[in-house]
Amino acid sequence: MKSYQKLSTDIPGITEAGEEDPDGKPLCHQKLSAWWLGGGLLMVAALLSGVTVWVLGQIWWGQHVVPCLSKCTSVPENRRFDCYPEKSMIVTQELCEGRGCCFVDGETPLDRINGIPWCFYPPDFPSYTLGATNETELGLVAFLTRETKTYYPKDVEKLQLSVDFETDSRLRVKITDATNPRYEVPLDVPQATKKAENPLYSVELCKEPFGLVVKRRLSGTVLLNTTVAPLFFADQFLQISTVLPSTFLYGLGEHQSNFLHNMEWKTLPLWARDVPPTESYNLYGVHPFYLLMEKAGAAHGVFLLNSNLMEVALQPAPALTWRTTGGILDFYIFLGPDPNLVVQQYQQVIGFPAMPPFWGLGFHLCRWGYGTSNKTWETVKAMRNFQIPQDAQWNDIDYMNSTRDFAVDSDKFASLPQMVEDLHKHGQHYVLILDPGISSTQRPGSYWPYDEGLRRGVFINNTGGKPLIGKVWPGFTAYPDFSNPDTDEWWLENLKHLHTQVPFDGLWIDMNEPSNFIDGSTEGCSKGDLDNPPYTPGILGGSISAKTICASAKQRVSVHYNLHNLYGLMEAKATSRALVELRGKRPFVISRSTFPSQGRYSGHWLGDNRSEWKDMFWSIPGLLSFSLFGVPLVGADICGFSSSTSEELCVRWTQLGAFYPFSRNHNTQLEKAQDPTAFSPAARTAMKAALELRYTLLPLLYSLFHRAHLQGDTVARPLFFE
Repeated sequence: MKSYQKLSTDIPGITEAGEEDPDGKPLCHQKLSAWWLGGGLLMVAALLSGVTVWVLGQIWWGQHVVPCLSKCTSVPENRRFDCYPEKSMIVTQELCEGRGCCFVDGETPLDRINGIPWCFYPPDFPSYTLGATNETELGLVAFLTRETKTYYPKDVEKLQLSVDFETDSRLRVKITDATNPRYEVPLDVPQATKKAENPLYSVELCKEPFGLVVKRRLSGTVLLNTTVAPLFFADQFLQISTVLPSTFLYGLGEHQSNFLHNMEWKTLPLWARDVPPTESYNLYGVHPFYLLMEKAGAAHGVFLLNSNLMEVALQPAPALTWRTTGGILDFYIFLGPDPNLVVQQYQQVIGFPAMPPFWGLGFHLCRWGYGTSNKTWETVKAMRNFQIPQDAQWNDIDYMNSTRDFAVDSDKFASLPQMVEDLHKHGQHYVLILDPGISSTQRPGSYWPYDEGLRRGVFINNTGGKPLIGKVWPGFTAYPDFSNPDTDEWWLENLKHLHTQVPFDGLWIDMNEPSNFIDGSTEGCSKGDLDNPPYTPGILGGSISAKTICASAKQRVSVHYNLHNLYGLMEAKATSRALVELRGKRPFVISRSTFPSQGRYSGHWLGDNRSEWKDMFWSIPGLLSFSLFGVPLVGADICGFSSSTSEELCVRWTQLGAFYPFSRNHNTQLEKAQDPTAFSPAARTAMKAALELRYTLLPLLYSLFHRAHLQGDTVARPLFFE
């Protein structure tokens, strides 16, 4: 078994000790050829001792061999790739060596706390072997085989590798089951028709163990090298690692973190979850894309097109490990070479963002807890009275009758149609909220959205084929299946009916992770592998169904296990199309849950933040990250959502929020008002001045969005992009 290469990305070669050609170039293929030729005697000996080979094979298939200590101690700490990433386990030497891995105690208890793995892969841990390679119109195709079982069930023993040279600056690498079809993300991506003529990259394949090396042609910088750790491809556990050319890594959302990621043994879980933004938690959206600045100043990006539950482990080598629980490994590598170009190239794959209406760039005002349409209207009039610019007024779920979608409270919000008419007369606009959960407990014949949805079969079903019932604001609810085209039509018809009552201009889609106040369903979830996968990344709650619906739930395209992270995107797509149908104008949609290509259909706000100074700070890396993700229409709740703000904080946050691409003040119920008219004259004057400055810059902001729409430019961007 060949050893995994110990390479440094500081030099433009992929080498093992003493294995370079005279020009210092890598000898990946030549090296393997030389090994096979020079090892002829070994091969003969192996043939003559077939029984021994068979016995060794049985050892590997039955139980893994404990690696010798010298191999383990030769691995530097920062190059230890975790062999036992399960967060719920206390890893013992016995457990570790049962996987055929190295177990080396840390020198201090802090080593484990700091994330340095005690259980890690030895240099010769078995992986896949590259077979024959054939050229295709776009690049090459090859097969990978695994001769030894791993410690996860249902290994895929034969894989197909496709390497497509799609454009000069874009490479696609796809690894999937060579025998059986697997779930792939139903995302429209461009289909290349010819091989790139002058690519900025070169690709090398290593045979045993299989490895992929991607380099920048001009400088020789190694962008990816997967030979540093074994490749795993089981039915519900896929893992691939690479070293990185620097520690300047950005992206991989959605998380509350610094814009520049900390590479010191951090793991980033990716699974859409309803939770107020908190450090280390998986949040509302999933974006498996990163941008990396190389030491020489060039930039590249990597996108894993996979929608399953996953995590990304970062370590100080620097290196990165992708772990996902389903689908395939479908990578896009973008060569830039500057960061603006990387983001543009990424959006050429996922789609450029929609052009928002001009009014969508104005100042928006909302709160949960106005309580009545009259109170909402009074706030609008107060803003006019103080001549504070405002383009849009919003309402949260308190406008609904018993918090049910498509049902307006005809008592407390009786004057809502007149208020919206007044907004329109003043050149203003109205946005209301919708949640996906549809009340399932109303008397038959009394609630058309559920009755008709049931008749048309538009809801997500449980394993028994009946609508899965969860619980959100209206109580027990069913969840529309937005992967079903029939659901789009049902959604449109509901919106048409609502629009005849309240002629809204935009829609705010919330709770679409999808959120659930109970785990799974009212009946729990199955005991099968979908609801209890063999590996669960370190997500909040520790369970794949924590505060969402069962992974085994059935949707039109696939099971929820595969589609969970796409729910917000699919709802946004249906909502955007419905608004175009209703109004015949550019749609305005803001969504909480997001996925790659979200910008084509909606913007995003950063969720239920807190009225604290640190949350104002965290909004800045949040904006910048979503600029990388192709969602330029993004902002945070100005002055904070939960708890009561202070006057000083709200003034400063308004001054910052005046420069958010999407600028909205919003807070929760039962807290004091925080719109600009609620504060002292001095504070009100400062807020008004900040917002007036924003309005003077709207032509520039609109132009930036136009460039984003046409070619994928960023709107809010860090200085190193300039």
